[in-house]
Amino acid sequence: MKKYFQFEELGTNYRREFLGGLTTFLAMAYILVVNPITLTLADVPDLPDALRMDHGAVFVATALAAAVGSIIMGLLGKFPIALAPGMGLNAFFAYTVVLSGGIPWQHALGAVLISSVFFLLLTLSGIREKIINAIPVELKHAVGAGIGLFITFIGLKNAGIIVDNPATLVGLGDLTNGNTLLAIFGILITVIFMTKGINGGVFYGMIITAVVGMIFNLIDVPTKVVDAIPSIEPTFGAVFTSFSDSSFYTSEMLVIILTFLFVDFFDNAGTLVAVANQAGLMKDNKLPNAGRALFADSIASLVGSIFGTSTTTSYIESSAGVAAGAKTGFAALVTAGFFLLSLFFFPLLSVITAPVTSAALVIVGVLMVSSLAEIKWSRFEIAVPSFLTMIAMPLTYSIATGIAAGFIFYPITMIMAGKRKDIHPIMYIFFVIFVLYFIFLKE
Repeated sequence: MKKYFQFEELGTNYRREFLGGLTTFLAMAYILVVNPITLTLADVPDLPDALRMDHGAVFVATALAAAVGSIIMGLLGKFPIALAPGMGLNAFFAYTVVLSGGIPWQHALGAVLISSVFFLLLTLSGIREKIINAIPVELKHAVGAGIGLFITFIGLKNAGIIVDNPATLVGLGDLTNGNTLLAIFGILITVIFMTKGINGGVFYGMIITAVVGMIFNLIDVPTKVVDAIPSIEPTFGAVFTSFSDSSFYTSEMLVIILTFLFVDFFDNAGTLVAVANQAGLMKDNKLPNAGRALFADSIASLVGSIFGTSTTTSYIESSAGVAAGAKTGFAALVTAGFFLLSLFFFPLLSVITAPVTSAALVIVGVLMVSSLAEIKWSRFEIAVPSFLTMIAMPLTYSIATGIAAGFIFYPITMIMAGKRKDIHPIMYIFFVIFVLYFIFLKE
């Protein structure tokens, strides 16, 4: 094992790798709570049964997808990077595709599976890099920032801090409501933890908030800590039912598939480079075994869709494990082990409510919006599509709409600025695809 992961060459040992893997798990364990709440649309009352996924099954799917993805990344990619269903992509899955679009969750899983297959083929063929390079770096940053705003908006809505207002569309909620006050407390305590640089601050913040909620009778006290693993039957394999339904084959589903694909592209490229650079694994400004790492990600997403969860992706929280000393894929295996162990703690985690997870959504949003600093706002032809990409996501409640708006305006502003030569031909293809998306959106 030491030889396989090159412990001596990288100057590490079992203790460092174990602590690094544990730290990464604590930093991203919030997904075990947030993902089931998000995908089941727990904050949406009176939702038709056809649109609501089973909470227990999604919890198991989340843990299994994270474990399988991390194991493949550890063994094949040999990176100290853990995977789990991605934030932003799960919100797009639940709120844009299922809730706003009225599309069955089985169809949404079908889109995840197809996008994963495309990701795999593009990675194996080498075309993936060409597509990534064709998209302007500013638009990539705008997509990340827009998703951050969208996630934060959902978190504030779940907390009751932002509510529907007939006069102004949105407004400030009732700050005397117990659950809203609990969410505000959760945001405050989590911000303090994160500001102090405490690894796992988001997870600890949720736990403390949940305990406070139990003390004030806002959350039910769990009757058990450990129990049998919930059944995954309600979601396992449900993805395949979508392919026999003619309503699955629409232009809208094509855009949904492309959105899953694009966002997963950006997430992985950024995360792999950032974590590998922090761990000192970059060589000549290139990432060794990058193809294997991307292969691991695509397989993890494909398996996750079969289990019953949204796109599985590499987690930037892995940087917490690297900071604790992790340098090899062994740390990812340790993280995977803890995700498998967490399957037995469903009774304990299932009592955590949407207001408790609001802090996690807000903090993730803060981290993602930081990419705005990389956009050249002084260049108007760049600022316009970047801004529209970012702002359209929360205002239309759709990540796909934000991406479409930015990708349509980019060639227009660049041509008008006399910079036609700077536009990659692939961007014109995207322009046509997204114009057609808006044309056929209502059909």
